[in-house]
Amino acid sequence: MSQSDEGELLWQPSATRIENSGLTAYRAWLNREAGVSFDDYDALWRWSIENPALFWESIWRCYDIAPGQEYTAVLGSNGMPGARWFPGAQLNFAEYLLRQGDRGDTARVAVFAESESVACSTLSWEELRLHVVRLASYLRDAGIGPGDRVVAYLPMSCEAVVAMLACISVGAVWSCCSPDFGAKSVIERFEQIQPKLIIAIAHYRYNQKDFKRSREMSDILAAIPSLGELIYLPWGDRKSPLPPVMPASCRLTTWQDALEANAASYDSFAFETLPFEHPLWIMYSSGTTGAPKGIVHSQGGALLEYVKYAWLHDDMGPEQVKFFVTTTGWTMFNILVGGMMAGAAIVLYDGHPASPDESRLWDMADRYKVTYFGASPSYVNALVQAGYSPRIHHDLASIKTIALTGSPSSRDTFRWFYQHVHDDLHTISMSGGTDISSAFIAGAVELPVYAGEIQCACLGVDVAVFDDSGDELRSGEDGELVIRQPMPSMPIFFWNDDDGSRYRASYFEEYPGIWRHGDLVRRSSRGGFVISGRSDATLNRFGVRIGTAEIYRAVESIEGIEDSLIVNIELPDAQFFMPLFVVMENGVELDEPLVRKIAATLSSECSPRHVPDKVYAIAEVPYTLTGKKLEVPVKKLFLGMPADKTMNAGAMANPRAMEFFVDFARSLQGGLPS
Repeated sequence: MSQSDEGELLWQPSATRIENSGLTAYRAWLNREAGVSFDDYDALWRWSIENPALFWESIWRCYDIAPGQEYTAVLGSNGMPGARWFPGAQLNFAEYLLRQGDRGDTARVAVFAESESVACSTLSWEELRLHVVRLASYLRDAGIGPGDRVVAYLPMSCEAVVAMLACISVGAVWSCCSPDFGAKSVIERFEQIQPKLIIAIAHYRYNQKDFKRSREMSDILAAIPSLGELIYLPWGDRKSPLPPVMPASCRLTTWQDALEANAASYDSFAFETLPFEHPLWIMYSSGTTGAPKGIVHSQGGALLEYVKYAWLHDDMGPEQVKFFVTTTGWTMFNILVGGMMAGAAIVLYDGHPASPDESRLWDMADRYKVTYFGASPSYVNALVQAGYSPRIHHDLASIKTIALTGSPSSRDTFRWFYQHVHDDLHTISMSGGTDISSAFIAGAVELPVYAGEIQCACLGVDVAVFDDSGDELRSGEDGELVIRQPMPSMPIFFWNDDDGSRYRASYFEEYPGIWRHGDLVRRSSRGGFVISGRSDATLNRFGVRIGTAEIYRAVESIEGIEDSLIVNIELPDAQFFMPLFVVMENGVELDEPLVRKIAATLSSECSPRHVPDKVYAIAEVPYTLTGKKLEVPVKKLFLGMPADKTMNAGAMANPRAMEFFVDFARSLQGGLPS
């Protein structure tokens, strides 16, 4: 790997930052209680994967997960899939989280919330506890108990946090979609889990436009007969209409009536005590090419992972304020709430991140003294296109950490924060996702930051990079991101996958007994990682694997190009066709000089193999609802698969964007373009 591939040093932590970190406190605990000490992060990580039972038990003990609880082993069975963690232990995810309010004054704010639809709101830890136990008491009185499914159709809001924790408090299984999901997408997800109760809105506002969801709510209620009750949350102008059609079998209750139905107090409420492996929530695969898979996580697995991640990777604590741009339909909402496992406050935002203008999120960061600011690279790209520099307009001294996820982050994205926020930032990128509701590779505050590079493998995560034959690759070589040992937060099962075949096919088919995540990655000589893209969207160019992310980084750095998408079609007669599709900035035309510039840039910054066969201008790149480019469905279209088999419009943010590619696929039937 050349020096230019290694990235430039952007930041090093101060001695004070390291001394006051959660990692340093944890190391001190290990030295004091377990008699082990480590000189650096790499030594600690190696111990954590060589001694997984000792490591995860140290998290249990250090952070007082379930006082007084007994377990027969830390890892009762260590095969993948099928590992069993802490058999015999009983706990409750919500009870532990709410207990973190004791790390200081319970009157301090736990949740800040802003929205385009409603006025700003807050909940103190004391108020959060009260709202949770009162809604939980209502759910229990309504017959909701352990194992029952409760679903939600809610925006980012204090109410969404309350609803999630109330559901978990009584042992029910939580599942949520955000209101930007169409009825078909919601039904595809919720009908398979047969929920008993739904909590929902019927109206919201986004980018200063109103969206009514009454019809969608009626369709959802009609399509899922297991739903016996709707808890309706007025939203928008707080006078939004009720769903026009309620099935006779479905009872209607308002949010406020549910909260006021029971005068339970936090001290008197009995949280449901549950086995470690009891289902916590159900998340879903993207569903872009088939029915979404219901991914089930456990109470104890998510709890342990979030505690570890909050204290040791996000460097959270009671004085921290965590924010991430997300929706309730994305796992980042759950991960954001996970920051509260260290007693931190969180900030929620419901709306367009640049409404009414680019200052929106930075105003919030100032107002709430955000210490941890999380966003996607696409958000940064939008600010670059707008020429917006936050440091000109805001005092952002409170921000200590920048977090990036949603797609691979370029070196320029990293650099942007040091140029336009301030220069003392722990900037981290991460890779993981819905499958574990966390990250495999991420950040550690005691390590330096290099442009475009993910700092490290997470503690307790046995990360490796494999080639197609299952051999471990050296630094500098692209390969599959794999996990060689179980983690507590791996899914316990997929819903309606009784024999486990879909679960095994998703992660363990390529390398039996080893988790293949589907990311194409390379390790740097320092032990960090660079994501090259999804391995299922990898460009196999004459036998050489190329990650799409490195092409996007180069192409989207060219002036005049706003966005891009690339696929490579491998045909039976050994022909290859690699078209590049670009979205032009307003007023810019894709002409021959620009095409030559694209080719020259890719050839010099990447390699001649990265140069596309043809370049086409398009109106927009198709994206999933969670902001991922739809490379694989486009490729399948080009290989002749019917459109209705390659994509699900309800799972897309901009389904009309696929119309161009459907037409383009038809044109390919007459032969490859010359």
